Amino acid sequence: MHDRTLGASGPVVSALGLGCMGMSALYGEADRTESVATVHAALDAGVTLLDTGDFYGMGHNELLIGEALRTAGAGARDRVVLSVKFGALRDAGGGWNGYDGRPAAVKNFLAYTLQRLGTDHVDVYRLSRLDPAVPVEETVGAIAEEVEAGRVRHIGLSEVGAETIRRAAAVAPISDLQIEYSLFSRDIEAETLPVCRELGIGVTAYGVLSRGLLGGHWTRDRALAPGDFRGLSPRFSGENLDRNLALVEALRATAEQKGVTVAQAAIAWVLSRGEDIVPLVGARRRDRLAEALGAVDVALDAADLAAIEDAVPADEVAGTRYPEALMAHLDS
Repeated sequence: MHDRTLGASGPVVSALGLGCMGMSALYGEADRTESVATVHAALDAGVTLLDTGDFYGMGHNELLIGEALRTAGAGARDRVVLSVKFGALRDAGGGWNGYDGRPAAVKNFLAYTLQRLGTDHVDVYRLSRLDPAVPVEETVGAIAEEVEAGRVRHIGLSEVGAETIRRAAAVAPISDLQIEYSLFSRDIEAETLPVCRELGIGVTAYGVLSRGLLGGHWTRDRALAPGDFRGLSPRFSGENLDRNLALVEALRATAEQKGVTVAQAAIAWVLSRGEDIVPLVGARRRDRLAEALGAVDVALDAADLAAIEDAVPADEVAGTRYPEALMAHLDS
């Protein structure tokens, strides 16, 4: 595993990070023992970036990561960079009730996060979605106060557009923007990524396998577990799914010529976009993690990249990445 740096002001992290959301929420039930073992396997393989959100399973994910770090051996916490999103409001039934970016809420969310993780600081802290009722300057300013207090090391952003990025960066140094980026989601290339590079802000890319579609293991007749978010996703529905799976099969043919799996080709493509981009892989099991980590050793030349992009043209991907109601929450 080699390292990359999150922007001009951010921490040094492994070239691949582990996104832990699926171990607690939105993809159906997960095996806690296997989840902890997967975190341990990631650490053993040199992964140093763990990404979570305080609302994943209403705190469950932070508790799980805290447990994994406590049982990973001496010094585990010191070896990792914990990236935490906050601000999403949930209810006991699993519903979503907007976002809260008020300065008082920032401090409240962080206090609970530190307790659940069992740590005295978060390495990167970010609002999960822009709160339309609170200027981003106020939210970032509140996180900056926590940086001064030593409870946060770096400030990140999540799913915001170019104008918001500029406004936030005018308040305090921003380490990275977390945003969806994959062969199926390339919108950031037009404006957002150039602005990040202009301002020295890194990118942590989530959804690099488009929630499993680009993993190479999805089938048309796959039954979804109760509570699996993908049952509501336009990309997994009806004709959209058929069209997207056809793209995956085209990518499979290209990947096989390279001697890699579909998932490895998709992750390696994101890795190839620049040293300032760190893909997050959402593996919930050790076998899926091992496959994803293999992408680090995949070298793609110009001909390989052209073949991959010919197999998956950006304008042929069917369906938005979220349902319409959730797309409305994206400042990006």
